[in-house]
Amino acid sequence: MARLNILKLAHLARPRTHEGAPAKSISVEQALRRSVLACLLWESQFYEDGVEIAGRVRELVPKVDAAKVAALAVEAREVMKLRHAPLLLVREMARHATHRGLVAETLARVIQRADELAEFVAIYWAEGRAPLSGQMKKGLAAAFPKFDEYALAKYDRAGVVRLRDVLFLCHAKPRDAEQAEVWKRLIDGTLATPDTWEVALSAGGDKRTNWERLLAERKLGALALLRNLRNMKDASVSDELVTGALAAMKTDRVLPFRFLAAARYAPQWEEALEQAMVRSVEGREKLGGHTVLLVHGGSAAGAVGDAAHGCSVRSRGAVAGDRGEGERLHLFRRAEAGAGAARFRVARCAGSEPAARRNAAGQGAGGAR
Repeated sequence: MARLNILKLAHLARPRTHEGAPAKSISVEQALRRSVLACLLWESQFYEDGVEIAGRVRELVPKVDAAKVAALAVEAREVMKLRHAPLLLVREMARHATHRGLVAETLARVIQRADELAEFVAIYWAEGRAPLSGQMKKGLAAAFPKFDEYALAKYDRAGVVRLRDVLFLCHAKPRDAEQAEVWKRLIDGTLATPDTWEVALSAGGDKRTNWERLLAERKLGALALLRNLRNMKDASVSDELVTGALAAMKTDRVLPFRFLAAARYAPQWEEALEQAMVRSVEGREKLGGHTVLLVHGGSAAGAVGDAAHGCSVRSRGAVAGDRGEGERLHLFRRAEAGAGAARFRVARCAGSEPAARRNAAGQGAGGAR
């Protein structure tokens, strides 16, 4: 028979990192923030898989004050531009009586794209179909009228949950007769075909003509524009139209690495891409002191080196400090030095230093400078 009278000291053990090093103890609220804001939901990280991270979020939600969880969901969507993590937070809030009162308000705010209506219901039904609570119905009903016919047609994708299903479930009320007609077409499956780049290219015809029309009419979103620059290059699209579109694109929801990836495949537009990338971080809070990037020169040196190059060259002034004021960005490159030992070489980049010195310091792993 197992003994129960055993002294348990596990709670006194100091927390450790995944590598076994001592770690700092943090509150449950801090743990929830880190889990939500430092991951793309259900996508695995180096030390943890996505399912484990989602499970930790579920465990932590009831331990944090409801208002703070709701605020975190809004921050994750509006500041960090995450899409699925805020939906999971709201779904978990709905499980607990202490948190349910804020579900409708929070859900209506974090749903900002039409497909998120169906995605939320799919998350709710992931463990089996169950009736939606009143708070969920209110939140979905408040969010549904945000979207026009173009958005509904674009994001009414085939899946377990369709947008018409959400409409039936939440009983949303249209703002006016015009929106009521749009919703009737949604139910009947007769929405107007959206003029997206996928539809335009699948219809055939000259690719250059299609791309140039979409650019001239500003029909391409930011990510669609960045991801298709190589296709535009191959189709010999007008430089003037491309640079004009890059100058006019909305960058508030685009992360800097997207511009670096685009420049890798369309280097002739690198200057315009750099200007757009700098716009994407304008207005962000400046980082105080010095910025340090640690880049490992191992098997991933190519991809990491490219990113480090972009950070070291473009973050000066845009993130680390104002241009021309001598703010320094340090890049440490890890270099193997026999018998598994390692050393770090330092590249000091500053707007006031000669270009020759910066270039000389950059000879290393992955071309990082």
